[in-house]
Amino acid sequence: MAKSPDAGAPGEPSRRLPADWLGWSSAAFALVGFGVCWAGWRSGGGSASLPWVPSLDMHLHFTYDGLAALYSMLACGIGALVFAYGTGYLSLHLAHQHRPARQRWRFWPWMVLFAVSMVGLATAQDLVLLFVFFDVTAICSYFLIAFDKDEAPARRAALMALLITVASAVALLIGALLLYARYHTFSLPVLIERVESGPTTTAAAALIAVAALAKSAQVPLHFWLPKAMAAPTPVSAYLHSAAMVAAGVLVLGRVHPLLMHSRPVLTAVLVVGAASVVVGGISALGQDVLKQVLAYSTISQYGYVVMLYGIGGRLAAGAAAFYVLAHGVAKSALFMTAGAATMATGEDRLSRLGGLGRRRPALAVAAALAAANLAGLPLTVGFFKDELYFEAAAGAGRLLTVGAVLAAALTLAYIGRFWVLLFLGPTRTEPHRIPRVLTWPVMVLAGIGVAGGLVPQLFSRLAADAGSVTNASPVSLTPGYHFDARAGNLMALCAWTLGAVLLALPRVRDGLSRAWTRVGGRFGPLRIYTRSLRALSRLSAAIHDREVRDLRSSVAAVLVPAGLLTGVVFVLTPIRGAYSIGSIGDVDWLILPLLGLVIIATLAVARASARVGMVLALSVVGFGLAAVYALFGAPDIALVAVVVETMITLVFIGALARLPRPGAAGELEVRAGGPEPGAPRRHQRNLAAGGLAGLAAFVSVWGFLSAPSAAPSVSEEYLRRTPSAHGLDAVTVIITDFRGLDTLAEITVLLVAVVGVAALLRKGKLW
Repeated sequence: MAKSPDAGAPGEPSRRLPADWLGWSSAAFALVGFGVCWAGWRSGGGSASLPWVPSLDMHLHFTYDGLAALYSMLACGIGALVFAYGTGYLSLHLAHQHRPARQRWRFWPWMVLFAVSMVGLATAQDLVLLFVFFDVTAICSYFLIAFDKDEAPARRAALMALLITVASAVALLIGALLLYARYHTFSLPVLIERVESGPTTTAAAALIAVAALAKSAQVPLHFWLPKAMAAPTPVSAYLHSAAMVAAGVLVLGRVHPLLMHSRPVLTAVLVVGAASVVVGGISALGQDVLKQVLAYSTISQYGYVVMLYGIGGRLAAGAAAFYVLAHGVAKSALFMTAGAATMATGEDRLSRLGGLGRRRPALAVAAALAAANLAGLPLTVGFFKDELYFEAAAGAGRLLTVGAVLAAALTLAYIGRFWVLLFLGPTRTEPHRIPRVLTWPVMVLAGIGVAGGLVPQLFSRLAADAGSVTNASPVSLTPGYHFDARAGNLMALCAWTLGAVLLALPRVRDGLSRAWTRVGGRFGPLRIYTRSLRALSRLSAAIHDREVRDLRSSVAAVLVPAGLLTGVVFVLTPIRGAYSIGSIGDVDWLILPLLGLVIIATLAVARASARVGMVLALSVVGFGLAAVYALFGAPDIALVAVVVETMITLVFIGALARLPRPGAAGELEVRAGGPEPGAPRRHQRNLAAGGLAGLAAFVSVWGFLSAPSAAPSVSEEYLRRTPSAHGLDAVTVIITDFRGLDTLAEITVLLVAVVGVAALLRKGKLW
């Protein structure tokens, strides 16, 4: 595996690094945001709604409820600490890579925008608005993962994360559209009241769940997260532990009242979560790179949360919210620990590290507390996240009970291995001095984890409020230490024992992980993704080569797919009563011959070989349609059409007069060689493409005219408002007033094109 971009020359640069005021400003902004979010939660929250697209019942609707408070405070609180950590880390990172400090401007705005979009995602109450913030987080993630743009692994990882999370987000939009088609609203509160069980609800819930699971890096779309570790450590500590991957489970928590109407979807969510716990946990056991261990751990840990949503119920909803809080605190601290160790030593692999506990005791203690928090050991808030998880699993059946114990054992084994190999044993690489700001945020988060272990009510009330939103009914959480033989305690003891055995038997542990890695590398989804991407790239290149071959191919590349898609819609859509033939009235006897003349002229254009004849036949088409407009009672449009057609005909004839004559030497040479090879076959393809496109257009127009939309037409509003624009002609007012900016832009484009063509004509470069 290639060396992590975090690794560089250890120690501080010889010159003093400039202060990162932009980073500190970002940290202060996040801290103020946390204070505002905390005050809003304590005051009971609130709601705001502004019309967005009223005709589609779309609103800028935001509600600050328990679920919004949890994820907003998580994004801002951990964001403030990670941003402070980043002020020291980013300066060293840029200095080690000999990059100017001004490149911080490519980093901090995206981090702040991500924090803002997470708060927006947490508070959004409209499915389309939810989709918008969902995609904004993906775009921010793309630029942050690719911050080291000169590194090929960073660019590939950013593209992979973007493709997986954005492509899957389309499923969320499709699910929203299905619900809108059935219930005529995008509002989540209204949908929760109206929705009923049925095929539409199941399909929409499944699509939304797919988008959320891909965002949270759940199996089988989990492989993007380990690759995203090419990002700088502050990105991993924030986006890939407590923010971006949390966005997926946030969406699951928000739409869970909809998912509860489909038991198959909840079962599928449960299975995916269990698979993610196993895949992530076993993969983390054998990783050598520090951040890779934590990346696979994140996959596994969010698998716990997904399992809880699949189980459903009051306890599971509260446990899921509590788990997200505890995991965010622990995992962010561990990511920052990995970054600090790498900056101090220049190494990012466990096999090249060790003994840092004697050189960095404060960091070792803080990392130990964070690891204990993640492993669910007593006196940390992680103990209660596992207690709630065990109780929910025990109430869901024997199979889930055993699975929960094995999952917790895996967590203890891989995080224990991480800490032991990093801080104990012989010192393989001597650490150098690093800024204190790379250590104290870890200590703060470790202290928060211990405080939550001593006073769990610091977390439980917020988690209960969030769980109440997810469960659509009140949730109560009362975590505490119970010295008895209840199921949760027995499961915890079994998990610790089994985890300690795995930790003490490295051969068994490493052998299991290596075998799993080999199977995953050969048959896993990453291999499928890579091969699919290469195949699509080859297909795209082949289509592009054919499309740009000549003008006919470029036009066919648009018309043929449009015709095929129209054909597919025609086959799949019921057409009974969609097509009708009306009676022929008095004026129709004049219009039909004109349309017949237009058809004949169109065929003449396609068949004409002489340039002037082609232009004249084309003008017949325009003049014939102008006559049709006149007969339909639109003389103003007919007059405009006549003027435009006359001008276009004159321009064409003037331009053709400047072209080489048919008897020029170059053309004679082409004709002397006989017909161009493949011309008959190409002619047949052209006829087929044109016929397909024409038939698709004919079917579409006929169907629309047979069953026009019952919605009110905007034309009535245009006619009503025409006098207020001081005009009597609606068409003129539309062009000059209602769409004045559009008209100005179109005229500008035409002027630019005319200037360009004139310049080329003067230099003789058009032929």
